[in-house]
Amino acid sequence: MGLGSFIKIINQSWSMKPGGGGGGGNGNGNGGGGGQHQHHQKTQKHNRRMHSSPDIQTTTITTTETHNNININKQQQQQQQQRQGTVNNVRSPQMKATKTTNHHHNPNLKQLPKRIILVRHGESEGNLDTSAYTTTPDHKIPLTPLGISQAKESGTRLHSIISETSSTPDDWRVYFYVSPYDRTRSTLRGIGQAFPRNRIIGVREECRIREQDFGNFQVKERMKVIKQTRERFGRFYFRFPEGESAADVFDRVSSFLESLWRDIDLNRLQRGVSHDLNLIIVSHGLTSRVFLMKWFKWTVEQFELLGNLGNGEFRVMQLGNGGEYSLAIHHSEEELREWGLSQEMIDDQKWRVHACRGDWNDHCPRYLDAFFDHLSDSDDNLEEKECLCPHT
Repeated sequence: MGLGSFIKIINQSWSMKPGGGGGGGNGNGNGGGGGQHQHHQKTQKHNRRMHSSPDIQTTTITTTETHNNININKQQQQQQQQRQGTVNNVRSPQMKATKTTNHHHNPNLKQLPKRIILVRHGESEGNLDTSAYTTTPDHKIPLTPLGISQAKESGTRLHSIISETSSTPDDWRVYFYVSPYDRTRSTLRGIGQAFPRNRIIGVREECRIREQDFGNFQVKERMKVIKQTRERFGRFYFRFPEGESAADVFDRVSSFLESLWRDIDLNRLQRGVSHDLNLIIVSHGLTSRVFLMKWFKWTVEQFELLGNLGNGEFRVMQLGNGGEYSLAIHHSEEELREWGLSQEMIDDQKWRVHACRGDWNDHCPRYLDAFFDHLSDSDDNLEEKECLCPHT
């Protein structure tokens, strides 16, 4: 008889006993006394047979050792998993510090720039004499000597504004975006003379904030007629032949703003958690106005009211107490009015000084009254209006 058959017969006969396995009676392992006596006798017989057969004895020892090895391996795996869990959940102080200071990839440590500053380039040869566009490509128009001086003066003023209003004198940085045109690049060089290297985080040339395209080489007399036509048609929608409209500039500035917000969200522009970050965008007059229009959600009608920035001038959007940006923190109401902002627009800028991000300005009638006629204050008033209307 083989070993397997012998063990099978023993198991079958053992399971047929009334108190077999020490579990007779209630099935909970609490067998009666008879069952325990039979189990004791059967165990003695089984042990005698096992000791009398070398093959069976060897097999039993091997099976027991294998079972013990499996238990040991399981215990070792459990201990290893526990150690790994401890390492994952309890980090050393050095690891904690590394994780905390790595704010570039931690969304909880995202910091908004304290200021976003729009700077128009200094005076160019085209501003001085429009005939320059007939022989020189627009992007190659240089600054005049006055324009270079204006750029340097702008840099000095910007440095003063940023350093004097920083939370701590030594705790601020700047990051520059610049249009690829020669006149804006030269303006950036002039501004940069006012800032030491350790204050500048970086600079990026950004094509989407370039000047509005007016066409290629521009014939002076022809351009004069075209610009007169633009005034009749509307500055925002009029598209220059072979060029762009302000609406086209709006589209690419909108795309730039999306990229800017991604840089802010991912903390790509930060080099220290506590640094006051200032973004300085060196661009052009119309591009800067379109930027403000997009940011503050101004209408086309409101855009048409805005005057152009002077050469070397800038607009400061500063972060308010609640996380909204406003022009009214740095600039006075008189300045905003001189630039063409209506009273509604000025009131909205004042509201943003203390507004929380995501809040809606219910006190600005522009958002509703400009699009609807005589809105009812409630459903009851609406029903009264319907009753007064003649039925057809």
